[in-house]
Amino acid sequence: MDEQVFFKKLNSLCTSTEVFDFVSSLEVMSDTMASGALQRISEVEVDDSGLKNPEGVLENEVFRALCFQFEFKSSKLSNSGLLNALQALTKLRIDPQSTLMASLLSEGEERLGKGQLTVKNLCALGESLLELEGPSCATLEQIVNHMQEKDIEKWSPREMVMVYKMLQVTVREGEQYQDLLNRMNSVTLTIVSQLSPKFTSVILNSLVVLHQTRAVPLVTALCKHSVKHIPYFTGNELVNVLEAFLYFGHREQIFTEALETHVPKSIFTMHPQTVSKVMQYCCRKMILSKPIFDAVAEGFISDADIFTTDQIAEYIIPFGTLNYLPPSASSLFRKLETVLHTRFSHFKPHTLLNLLHSCVLIQHYPVNFLPKIFSPYFLQQLQAQPPGLDRIVTSQLTQLFLTVALECPFYEGPKLLRKYQVKAFLTPHSSLDVHLLKRVKTGLLYLLKKRIYFASEVSTPYFYTVDIEIKLDEEGFVLPAAQCEEVHRRIALCVDGQNRFCVNSHNLLGEEAIKQRHLQLLGYEVVQIPFFEIESLQNCTKMAEYLHKKIFPHTYELSC
Repeated sequence: MDEQVFFKKLNSLCTSTEVFDFVSSLEVMSDTMASGALQRISEVEVDDSGLKNPEGVLENEVFRALCFQFEFKSSKLSNSGLLNALQALTKLRIDPQSTLMASLLSEGEERLGKGQLTVKNLCALGESLLELEGPSCATLEQIVNHMQEKDIEKWSPREMVMVYKMLQVTVREGEQYQDLLNRMNSVTLTIVSQLSPKFTSVILNSLVVLHQTRAVPLVTALCKHSVKHIPYFTGNELVNVLEAFLYFGHREQIFTEALETHVPKSIFTMHPQTVSKVMQYCCRKMILSKPIFDAVAEGFISDADIFTTDQIAEYIIPFGTLNYLPPSASSLFRKLETVLHTRFSHFKPHTLLNLLHSCVLIQHYPVNFLPKIFSPYFLQQLQAQPPGLDRIVTSQLTQLFLTVALECPFYEGPKLLRKYQVKAFLTPHSSLDVHLLKRVKTGLLYLLKKRIYFASEVSTPYFYTVDIEIKLDEEGFVLPAAQCEEVHRRIALCVDGQNRFCVNSHNLLGEEAIKQRHLQLLGYEVVQIPFFEIESLQNCTKMAEYLHKKIFPHTYELSC
């Protein structure tokens, strides 16, 4: 039978029985056709869990006859027949120590040493070796060295992907094979539009593992190309893509929009680890996507009992970080409390602290669990495990303690000992926008005439730092900032730059929202000065007018 006709017929068959019947009907068959039959069997009979019908395949007479031919005539096989058969038998989980596999591997490596293999052959051998022997296989480096001599521009997308995968496990030093990688990155850029979801994901993952931070044009093109594949990525493939976005610091609005379409439709079929990675991506990029967060909340309420403790934390923490309560918030936190009661002791100490701290950011108070958090035993556990009781951890503990004091007066359990309390909170996401602060201070100077009437970056006894503080006496007159007597009112100006808000949003981050809430409870009059209200003010006069209306809305009009 003509090979073209053979392969057309072969690819239409859907079971191993059909393949065996078809092969049995042929009197003569080339080794390429025979290896093609083995490959088709591996395609229809192998899934993620392995070989679906081991006995029906491995004990079949036709299969055994094919294997016999490959084992004892390996030296007479064509390169394609040899290496396609090796690939197929590897996928079928044939024992790597068997004489059949040893014979094929030995012949393949001998031809490699003689330089007889084409790019396609080299990739087939590399794929089999990766599967059979793993990253430690020394022959992979030999294959990569041969690939360096080939014309990269003639490689197919599949061959390009295979070389990236081999490089992932063979590169041991920083600049090793970097020249090859530079050439591959340049050529891959020209074929991005041809890449399937799987190939897109594999290459992005390789670029992360190989630290290709200088391949910016390729990374950007792959990230944009990945948008159209979102509905078709497997869970692991989407995780690889999201990790690449995070590693390279990339963000695409259209990628977020595609996730917003995909996640709500698929939330009950997505693997929890994939959803966790989506939430990590949103949290790290400060993307408050209500469609995603609302869907994730529903998924948590439905399936949290089967999640790992890390997945539980990864689902919930972004709600606190980005200061968002979904419509199902009451059911969400009821479910979380149930899970915590059942599995409290299973959580790692730092994971548990991060989780409970994120809850108080959005006014959900884990009072039933705080006695355990403030106990000496739990604090010793925190100290014993990395990162120990560092500044971030002690800031979280102190903020939990302050939250209980200010917002849960009914709490009567143990308190946090002073030695664990920080003097000032660390706010990693909400640092002060110095440029914006300077503009506000200039406007205040214009308004109040003298610099002595306000202070900036003021430390308080309550762990928070106030951006700008103004003191008033009982009659509403502004007092010098240094004066401590006769202070009747304290005004805290919160100069909120873009970094204190979710991306493309006017939604404050959780750590800034709790700060402003606590300052109010501590007696301050909090006045928010958000960047989006003042970025269009062109001069000092406009800024002074704005500040006058915000800080002193009930006093006389400003006369400049």
